Amino acid sequence: MNSNVTSRPAPGITADTVDTTGTMDAAGSTGTASVSLPGGPSPFAWARQTWILAGRSVKKMFRHPEQFFDAIVQPVLFLVVFVYVLGGAMSGSTHDYLQYVLPGVLIQTVLLSTVSIGVNLNTDIKEGMFDRLKSLPISRSAPLTGAVLCEGIRYGLTIVITLLTGAAMGYRTTTGPVNLLAACLLVLAFAWCLCWITIWLGMVSRQAGSVQSFGFLALIPLTFGSSMFADADTMPGPLRTWVEINPVSTLTDAVRNLLTGGPVAHDALLALGTGGGILLVFAPLAVRAYRTRT
Repeated sequence: MNSNVTSRPAPGITADTVDTTGTMDAAGSTGTASVSLPGGPSPFAWARQTWILAGRSVKKMFRHPEQFFDAIVQPVLFLVVFVYVLGGAMSGSTHDYLQYVLPGVLIQTVLLSTVSIGVNLNTDIKEGMFDRLKSLPISRSAPLTGAVLCEGIRYGLTIVITLLTGAAMGYRTTTGPVNLLAACLLVLAFAWCLCWITIWLGMVSRQAGSVQSFGFLALIPLTFGSSMFADADTMPGPLRTWVEINPVSTLTDAVRNLLTGGPVAHDALLALGTGGGILLVFAPLAVRAYRTRT
């Protein structure tokens, strides 16, 4: 006896077509079943799936508010340490050094926050969450892009906390609100691109601790070996060369000039181009590793 059964997608998750055919013999055993998604979901379906899964990540994030601890505390600690402990030695004036270093601290804290998404996704895989998502007729990239979209909350909170703390310490921008918004969006865009590296690490690493270790090891030379905390002209030759070609330096210079005045276009385009290159390379690698891992 043959019976054709068409499965229904999970509520809120759609697909173009889902054909599941089961064959039952006289003994009552069921044959093989197949799920077909010809051509993959449409762009609209993919965007809807991404939005729904981002909402799931947001709910999970707010159920565990301790995930915001580093986003709230880290900017405050970094500003206090760099300005009040090192500021006098670096520039002779804590106020002058605050004006110089705040854009760097803003970028550093946001970039360090990108490590958490790789750790969280690695944990989700071990807990079997992605096995359940894989059984649904959805785009294979939607769980990852949904998580990336959710991370914007953490990055945005870090940016706001850094700016408010800097303002309380005496930091003042010399440009208008449009430039301030552009600086925040530039940092956010670069972080969204960079986080695909840690997503890929989360897919290929066996332990969540390995993602955190590799992530921080990669970010240390990018952040401290840049123009965040000191001008490249004060550094010796080899280090100066690295600082000048470091994409984080161009990002820092662009954000600093957006906040305090100066040429922006060249550095901003370089930063966006680097971020786009990271996205083009590591997003496909992360999705491929996700398909293989799960």
